[in-house]
Amino acid sequence: MRRLLASLVLLVGIWLVFYHLARAQTAGHVDVLTVKGPINPVVAGYIDRGIKEAERDGAVCVIIEMDTPGGLMDAMRDIVQDIVSARVPVVVYVSPPGARAASAGVFIAMASHVSAMAPNTNIGAAHPVDTSGGEIPATMNQKVTNDAVASVRSLAERRGRNADWAEKAVRESISSPEREALEQRVVDLVTDNLTTLLVELEGRSVTLASGAVTLHTKGAAVNRIAMTPVESFLDLISNPNIAYILMVLGVNGLIFELSNPGAILPGVVGGICLLLAFYALGTLPINYAGLALIIFAFVLFIVEVKAPTHGLLTTGGIIAMFLGSLLLISSTAPYFTISRELIAAVVGLTAAFFVFVVGAALRAQRRRVTTGREGLVGQVGVAKAALAPSGPILVDGELWEATSLSGRIEPGQRVRVVEVDGLRLKVKAQEQ
Repeated sequence: MRRLLASLVLLVGIWLVFYHLARAQTAGHVDVLTVKGPINPVVAGYIDRGIKEAERDGAVCVIIEMDTPGGLMDAMRDIVQDIVSARVPVVVYVSPPGARAASAGVFIAMASHVSAMAPNTNIGAAHPVDTSGGEIPATMNQKVTNDAVASVRSLAERRGRNADWAEKAVRESISSPEREALEQRVVDLVTDNLTTLLVELEGRSVTLASGAVTLHTKGAAVNRIAMTPVESFLDLISNPNIAYILMVLGVNGLIFELSNPGAILPGVVGGICLLLAFYALGTLPINYAGLALIIFAFVLFIVEVKAPTHGLLTTGGIIAMFLGSLLLISSTAPYFTISRELIAAVVGLTAAFFVFVVGAALRAQRRRVTTGREGLVGQVGVAKAALAPSGPILVDGELWEATSLSGRIEPGQRVRVVEVDGLRLKVKAQEQ
């Protein structure tokens, strides 16, 4: 009986080990990406990397936890193409509670193989936002809208979702909370958190470009793929406010270096800031008229410092910089605008910088040299012996050999240095 009991315990133990191994092998793991904020080229690159990594490491699916107010259409289209052509199922989960999938987020959710929402979230408002800083002309507005409608309807029909709702989200900017979106077949699931999402995805069949796949996510391990430090940094500076500050710091640093050669640090820091600003501005909808106004403002500041006009050019520079800053980002979307308070602060500090700091540096350069050989010119000394025409003189407590350019000079007579020739000074008699 003891042997039989021991054998049974051993068999049960072996069975349990193999059962858990088989279950773990069946469940596998899911890769989770987190998108919070506007859709831009950095986010598009992050999602592309995450999907490719999931394809390589054999993930059951990719889950994109998304909270976005929208973003750039080109970046959104890149993400949609990555999802549609992915060799692994992609699930978009609008999360956490309070999150939204607006504008570009609607297209990404429609492209996903499975779309889900957390409680107290919403989706919609996908009407194209103008990128001209004003009203889109009627004909162009119609073209852009029709193009977006065709795209979102195609995605919705591909995934068996409500194409009519998707069209209204673009044309009429309608938006729906999670329960309404579920009832209208806009999304596939409403679930409380990632754990329950994995349970509800279990057994669901999705269609990839390569064919149908059944999801086995219950009990799957969660592997979070975060942005790399470089991606996080580039995403940070893609913020319009940060890009604007970098641009102003970069120009100020370079101008300070040029006006005060040899400082080195301002030039190095300014160059780095300017290069980063160029990258950041390249990811944003830029109005080149605004950029030209800002450059013109700096030109006016420099001219004012070199040739003072009693503040006239400084005033013009402040006005040009303020208007250029307002026009710099050619979009009315709130997530692509520069803070008015930041603009006022930066314009004020930049004007003060040029008026006081750069002005002081240039005035110091124009000040007469008072040290070294060049500093001797113009100094007044006393002849220690007769200069007929040469002899010793005392200048600033030092004895020098001097040659008179104004005839004989008697001992004790005051002289003025007019030229330095090696170690000999050329002087003239100082008039009393």
